[in-house]
Amino acid sequence: MSSERPLRSVVEDIVPPPDVTFAPQRTELPGGPRSPTRGMGGRESQPLLGRDHEHHDFENHFPDDPVFMDVIRAADVAIENGIYPEIIYQGSSGSYFVKNAEGKKIGVFKPKNEEPYGHLNPKWTKWMQKICCPCCFGRSCLVLNQGYLSEAGASLVDLKLQLNVVPKTRVVKLASETFNYNAADRAISRTKKSLSERFPDRIGRHIHRVGLPPKVGSFQMYVDGYKDAYYWLGKFETEPLPEPISTQFQFQFERLVVLDYIIRNTDRGNDNWLIKYDVDEGDKAETPDRDWTMVDQPKIKIAAIDNGLAFPFKHPDSWRAYPYYWAWLPQAKVPFSTEIKDLILPQLSDMNFVQELCEDLYELFRKDKGFDKSKFEKQMSVMRGQILNLTQALRDGKSPLQLVQMPLVIVERGKPGSGPFAERVKTIGDTFTQSFQERRPFFSWC
Repeated sequence: MSSERPLRSVVEDIVPPPDVTFAPQRTELPGGPRSPTRGMGGRESQPLLGRDHEHHDFENHFPDDPVFMDVIRAADVAIENGIYPEIIYQGSSGSYFVKNAEGKKIGVFKPKNEEPYGHLNPKWTKWMQKICCPCCFGRSCLVLNQGYLSEAGASLVDLKLQLNVVPKTRVVKLASETFNYNAADRAISRTKKSLSERFPDRIGRHIHRVGLPPKVGSFQMYVDGYKDAYYWLGKFETEPLPEPISTQFQFQFERLVVLDYIIRNTDRGNDNWLIKYDVDEGDKAETPDRDWTMVDQPKIKIAAIDNGLAFPFKHPDSWRAYPYYWAWLPQAKVPFSTEIKDLILPQLSDMNFVQELCEDLYELFRKDKGFDKSKFEKQMSVMRGQILNLTQALRDGKSPLQLVQMPLVIVERGKPGSGPFAERVKTIGDTFTQSFQERRPFFSWC
């Protein structure tokens, strides 16, 4: 087996913009409006990614998170005992419910090479889309086949901001008979197993791994008692929440908004975030001295799942806009609360905090075999612009709906005096340049 090559060290410090300069607005090329895919290098019709061997710097070792490590160990033990992950039939990629030795669901695993545009995706819908509608194949604003990093990155942002709406998600390696492998991998595995059993001393002891090769992917902790948001949202229309619970739900909703906006989630419908609403059934036994003023109030909680289509390297500008579907909810018309301002503004206003956030994301993303530093820098440029808009919206007392209507901003890193507009840019800061994206997608409603 070939040894892994050492990864490059962190190169440039990623710091947030203390000040920004304004670049000229980007205008259309002469000759009229451009086609939505013109100049994109065929990204919308890019074919399925090739069959790369998976060599990534990810290991199932999390000394900083013993609880998560125990869950992964439980998953490994279950697989060794024949309790294999179960494929989730919904969705457009290969994703699996992972269980423990008792058969209880403990997580959701999404392998990298079974993502919507991965070469081992077991769902045929994306293949049909490629054949029947190649012009709409792929999302030109995303780095393809890095959804597992997006899932883990969303969890990282959630943890840094203390939002607590994303179930803990990290990158792990798992192997299972129920995963989708090609015929060659399965044949090699069978051959190794056969040789190890027939010649345990002569050959078996020299074989490093007998089973199927482990797959790298995102592992998200399973959450119990939650239902799709559209289920509860429909009930709330006919049975409005009591005032204290409504306030609690609004605060949870605002946390979801903050997460989605910062990571620029391009896939947030009302079917991929969850709501848990129940009454604590704790001690309900009637006793003579029971104080009914101490009865526990119902609790409501939001879980933001399916974050694999976030962190774009540009704002959507081709066919679709990929809007935030929560923007049509009545909660989006309510100005941001004091609670969310107190939680978020001190962090996003701290230059060191934003620097650490970018650095942490760099450490996560750079471990991927196909990591592209220039693409990552563009992803951070979009995220910095989102943070800039969000900070301003919170200070101005805007609502989530007004937030998503703000001009699209990109905050790019670059030395003063460099770039195509250097001679026309008035330098205010030393490192960052702010520009507005004027080009809009063909369809703005989907």
